[in-house]
This record gives sequence, C-alpha cells and structure tokens, in this order.
Amino acid sequence: MMKYEIKDFNDGQIAAKIVESGDLHIKIRGNSYKDLFKVASIKEAWDAENTTNKLGVAQLTIFCLIGQRSDRRFNKGESFDLKVICNFINSMNFDKVYILHPHSPISLALINNSEKISHFSFVEKAFHTIGNPVLVSPDAGAYKTTHEIAEKLNADLVPSNKVRVNGAPIISIQGDVKGKECLIVDDLADGGRTFKFLAEALKKQGATKVNLYVTHGQFNYGFEELKETIDHIYCTNSFKEITSDYVTQYKLEGIL
Repeated sequence: MMKYEIKDFNDGQIAAKIVESGDLHIKIRGNSYKDLFKVASIKEAWDAENTTNKLGVAQLTIFCLIGQRSDRRFNKGESFDLKVICNFINSMNFDKVYILHPHSPISLALINNSEKISHFSFVEKAFHTIGNPVLVSPDAGAYKTTHEIAEKLNADLVPSNKVRVNGAPIISIQGDVKGKECLIVDDLADGGRTFKFLAEALKKQGATKVNLYVTHGQFNYGFEELKETIDHIYCTNSFKEITSDYVTQYKLEGIL
C-alpha cells in the first residue's frame, strides 16, 4: 500500500508527497472542500509517479460526502452543488470510489466507478445494544432502505411521514408503538429537530423510549433540544468526533 505525506501551508495551500509506492487507497471524511483538495493533491502526485512506475490501483473512500443533500437544482438560477462536487471527484479518475450511506442514489449516478458502502452493520449494533426495538423510518424517502434492514434483522418496522401545514410539521405514524422501544433510522442529522418532533409523536402514541440512529451525525446545534424527546443517539464518526454520554459513536478506521 502506498504511503504519502500531506503538508498544510499557512496560506491554505495543500501539498502531497509520495513516500512509498504502491496501490493507492485514500479514506477521507470528505465533508469539506479542503478534504477533496487533499485527495486531489495526493492523486496528482500518485499519477505523476504512476507514469513510470506503474504503481497499481487507485481507490477512494468517502465517508461523508459534502453536498449530498444538494442533489438537484432547487430553484431557477441556483447552482447544482452536488454535480459540481461530483465533477471534481470524477476529474481525479479513480478506479473505484466508495461512498458510505449516500443520501440518495443521485450521488452514485454522478460519480464514476462508484459503489455504496452499507450502513447495515452499524444499525445492527445499535439494534442489538438496545434489545430488539421497533425500527421507525422517518419519511417516505427512508422507507425502502429501512424496510430492507428490518427484514435482515427480523425486526418490526413502523413507517412515518411528515407534511407541513402553515409551516408546522404534521407527523403521521402508521403502526402500533404502544409499550415498545423504538429506533429511528436515517442517513444524517444536521440539527435534528425533525427527529425531535417524530420522537415526541411516537411517545404520545405510547412508545416507552425513542432512540435515533444516523450514519452521519452533524448535530450542528448541540443536543439540548433533542434530549427533550430522544433518549439516546447512535451514529458513526463519519462527520466528526463526538464525546458525549448521550451519543454512542461507531468509529471508522483509517480516516485521513
């Protein structure tokens, strides 16, 4: 496996140096443009060496793809941000690009030679730690993947959906949760207020506890509001490291 060094200059420039030749496999959070420029510098240095030394295969693993929710042009005159990001990734010409739990299939469609890394093993750990809770899909978009997980775990699944009426979220829950512990399963949480309201609705229908699993835990506004209705959070460290008794975080190996 190839070894490299990264140097960050005071003016923000990033430079890479190949220390030991071989196959290239970069593992990176990928949640910032700086991360992507680190990858580009390493790949450029590797390509330069590869023209004469035939180093091998180049692979990239992105644990938390930046801009993945901007998967369309939302309004006239606005940029299609995910497309810009994916075009930049494609310009590096990796033989394989792995993406952990992408927000939508559009990311995989836009990135050449890409493949999804499943989040199943992390949900499975949370499921068994809690003790066989009812799985809850938070919206129609998450239902298919959560249904597949429920089948693998032989778990009960309760779908929910959210609509806004005069700006206020109205949540419908399509199943019985009375006297049961629940685990909401989704891909990411920015602030997490939607999950707070869903947990509140589940408890009003008799759920004893409500836990949350998200692969990409941003939680940009902290946990105080979430603690009002959500009993515990499970996530990976794909976006950042979290030190809190309120959060169980599954560690990913080899992040640059």
